Amino acid sequence: MTDPFPDVRWGRAGSRLQKPASKVGSTRLGSWLIRVSMPLDRRLLVRSRGRRTLFGPIGAPMLLLTTTGARTGQPRTSPLLYVRDPGRLYVVGSNFGQQQHPAWSSNLLADPRATVTIGGQDVGVRATLLDGPQRELVWARFVDLAGTYDVYRSRTQRDIRLFALEPLEPGT
Repeated sequence: MTDPFPDVRWGRAGSRLQKPASKVGSTRLGSWLIRVSMPLDRRLLVRSRGRRTLFGPIGAPMLLLTTTGARTGQPRTSPLLYVRDPGRLYVVGSNFGQQQHPAWSSNLLADPRATVTIGGQDVGVRATLLDGPQRELVWARFVDLAGTYDVYRSRTQRDIRLFALEPLEPGT
């Protein structure tokens, strides 16, 4: 079986900008700057169908996750960093270390079906909330990707949600 998720990213992994960007993103000011840039980044990702992001020059793997609003039933799209395994993507609901969970994570708990847009391709997915040892292994991969995740974890008392996204079977 071939991996349904395109393995594309703007920029490159291991960019020299990655460590300085992570240090800035770990500060409260840096987190705020990233949060306020998200609407612009969402527009860029949507227009490019997941091919371009403001964070591309640092090699950040980004996707668009479209969930169904738990209260509204309307589609809600969020740009997110991800890590991957063959046939599976992982996303983290860090919400920059804020006290509340991001809305998209609550949407996935209410309806685990969603759509991922990456590299110009849409893939229907089913989300599974991770726990136990698998959660900790995936968490470590996010920290390797961006050390800011450990800082976010230290800012909040809540358990930060981690999800595995696997492609839907045709017809589901």
